[in-house]
Amino acid sequence: MIRRNSAGIIAAAALLTTACTAPAADTAAPGSASAPETTTTSPAEPARGAAAAAARLTPSVVTVNTRTADGGGNGSGVVYRDGGYLITNEHVVRGATSISLTLADATETTARLIAADPITDIAVLQAGRSDLPVARFATALPQVGQSVITVGSPLGFTNTVSAGIISGLGRAIPGAAAAGNQALVNLIQTDAAISPGNSGGALADLTGAVIGINEAYISPQAGAVDLGFAIPAATALDVAEELRTTGRARHAFTGLTPATVTPDIARDFDLTVTTGVLVTEITPDGPAARSGITPGAIITELADEPTPTVEAFLSTLRRLQPGRPVPVNFLPPAQRSPQTATITPAERP
Repeated sequence: MIRRNSAGIIAAAALLTTACTAPAADTAAPGSASAPETTTTSPAEPARGAAAAAARLTPSVVTVNTRTADGGGNGSGVVYRDGGYLITNEHVVRGATSISLTLADATETTARLIAADPITDIAVLQAGRSDLPVARFATALPQVGQSVITVGSPLGFTNTVSAGIISGLGRAIPGAAAAGNQALVNLIQTDAAISPGNSGGALADLTGAVIGINEAYISPQAGAVDLGFAIPAATALDVAEELRTTGRARHAFTGLTPATVTPDIARDFDLTVTTGVLVTEITPDGPAARSGITPGAIITELADEPTPTVEAFLSTLRRLQPGRPVPVNFLPPAQRSPQTATITPAERP
């Protein structure tokens, strides 16, 4: 088990990589498809069920084996376009000196890292084979209560399938937002069983379309049962294509450090609002400073989206384009009248 933050900020959340183990064999269906193949809807309960979905999807999910200076590990990956391109998590391949893939038919091939983005925890690999079957993706968010499956390689058991439902949308790992960690906000929550080694694997609907890339879970040691999280497919695909075509992902940067306004903060500072984002620090001559925001201000809207929490603020920030001005509503320090300004996010350093 690898923990995201050793200081206890996200101590209960574990990324789904594991030490290298002998992978279990599975069988695969031949063939490939044009990619990235996407749909804009994600049906809730197709009649064919989990078995048909698993049969369609498992040939497109691989085990990602890495070697590092400290030893090695494994995770999972999903083929997302022709040419042997795969999506996995950045933390799966972080520090890897070599990467190999175990395919659904138990054969192995090499892989190279195209690019990785720690901000969204997405990485793109290219397999040594170009004939790998491409998974279908559904870019619309699923419905809460919708039946789903996960496919990945927990503890090296290739293409393990588990089933469950969508438990929630727009979730954040506790403490992630306070740490400024954009990778662990705006996630899909599922109760489908996931374990170390599932990172980078597929969360799919019952048509076999990928609706998310598995990323983290809350460990049983924290008292949790079946709390798993995945990056929405639309986010994963957008970042993956940017990484594949440009070698990097661009992210908006406002130049401020946010904290959620709590009832205690609102009372102590005699605020007229009880929700919002408190600005604790400002980058000198950064976008926020240039827009007139100062430490102590409370941001209530960004780009016309309410920001009652840091999680909401970071979720909106992730969708912004560097260099494109957006409105920001805020309450200046020691004032009771809100103001509206224009902020032009820079590209994150």
